[in-house]
Amino acid sequence: MAATPPARHTEGEGGGGAFPSVIAVVGATGTGKSELSLAVAERIAARGGFAEVVNADAMQLYRGMDIGTAKLPPEERRGVPHHLLDVLDVTDEASVAAYQPAARAAIDDIVGRGGTAILVGGSGLYVSSVVFDFRFPARDEAVRARLEAELAGGGVRMLYDRLKGIDPQAAASIGQFNGRRLVRALEVVELTGEPVSGTLPDEPVLWRPAAIVRLGVLRERLVERLDARVERMWAEGLVDEVAGLVPRGLREGVTASRAIGYAQALAQHDGTMTEADAIAEAQALTRRYARRQVSWFKRYPNALDADALDAEALEAAAATLTAP
Repeated sequence: MAATPPARHTEGEGGGGAFPSVIAVVGATGTGKSELSLAVAERIAARGGFAEVVNADAMQLYRGMDIGTAKLPPEERRGVPHHLLDVLDVTDEASVAAYQPAARAAIDDIVGRGGTAILVGGSGLYVSSVVFDFRFPARDEAVRARLEAELAGGGVRMLYDRLKGIDPQAAASIGQFNGRRLVRALEVVELTGEPVSGTLPDEPVLWRPAAIVRLGVLRERLVERLDARVERMWAEGLVDEVAGLVPRGLREGVTASRAIGYAQALAQHDGTMTEADAIAEAQALTRRYARRQVSWFKRYPNALDADALDAEALEAAAATLTAP
C-alpha cells in the first residue's frame, strides 16, 4: 500500500470533525466485519460526521440471498445507509469488472457529500478492485467459449491443474471448485501471456487514500465459529430460502447457484444430499474459503490488524480509524 496517509475531511465537511474519507474493513468470513463497520459509523456520527457502508461481499449483491450470506437485515443496520446490497437477481452473473465502477461511484458520491465511505467485505478480488489501482485485462469471447467448453467436457479439476502449472498463486486463491473464475484466469493468461496474479502489483497503489483495518481470528477459534455459523444458517431456514429462490431462477444462476451453502442447500432441497452431508460439505468449503481469504488479505501491507474476538482491540481499532 502506498505510504500516503488516508485523506480526511476537514472541519465542516460532513458536519463534523476530521475523518478518513474511505475506510475498508476486511477479513475472513465470520470475523465480525459488519459489526465493526457499524461501530465506526456510529463513532463518526457521534462527532458530527456521517458514514455509509458500501458492500464488498459478492454474494450479498443478490436479492433474496440473505441467510446464507449473513446479510444484515435493514432493522439491524442502525440507520446507517448501505449500498450495493440486493442489486442483482439470482439469474444475473456477478462480475468484479461490473462491480468495480459501481462501488467506486458509490464511494465518490458519499465522499462528495462530505461523508466517510466504509467498504466492507471478504471478497478479496472485489475489495482489491476498488481500493487499489486495478485494471482488468481484455476479454475474448472466442477464447472464453473454448475454455468453457473444456470445463464442461473435462471438468473443473483439469482447468485447476493447468492454472496451477502456470500461476500457482492464482490457482491457490481461486481454489479447485470455481470453474467460472478458473476460466477467466486462463483467458487472461492466454490473452496477455502473463500470470493473472500480476493484475495486482507486488506493491499495490491505492486508487484513492484509504485506511484499511484487517480483522483476524486464531485459526482454531475461526474454524469453530465457521462450523457453528453454517449450522446456524440451516437452523434459520437456509433450505427454505433456497426453495423460495428456485422459482426465481436460482438453478439457472451461474454465480448464485454455486455459492457456498446455497449449492448444498439446493442439493438437499432436490433430495440428492442429506441434511447432514449438505451441512458438512458447506462447512468444509467455508473453512477452505476462509483460508484463501486470510492469504489474500495478508498482501495488504500497512493495514491495521485487530483481533476480532478481543473487544478492547476492536474498540482501539475503531478509535484509531476515527481519531482526529
